[in-house]
Amino acid sequence: MSDAIHAATGRRKTSVARVRLLAGGGEVIVNKKPIDEYFKRESLRTDLRSPLELTKTADKFKVLANVNGGGITGQAGAIRHGIARALLDVDPEHRPALKKAGFLTRDSRMKERKKYGQKGARARFQFSKR
Repeated sequence: MSDAIHAATGRRKTSVARVRLLAGGGEVIVNKKPIDEYFKRESLRTDLRSPLELTKTADKFKVLANVNGGGITGQAGAIRHGIARALLDVDPEHRPALKKAGFLTRDSRMKERKKYGQKGARARFQFSKR
């Protein structure tokens, strides 16, 4: 492993994360804050670190992530996607494991738009016969 910076972009819903992996001791910085300060829920922190745990590189890299858009769950998913893509840049041998775990697939589920003449995406206004 060289001292190169491995960068990738991850996306989830409306969140976009720009992730950089540097040689380091396993710390994760999100929007210039430590991960524990940015993501309060432990489940989001574990989800975000899962590609590193899977490839056994959790203590080899310092993760710097800039993320914007969406909510905290979407942002954590975007960072996870970005970390997985950056790990491929580090070592293409990680591809089968990351692909099998589903970390390389961009989750394409988005909020459905509200339609005109309706209350929401699927909900209709109440119908009255008389």
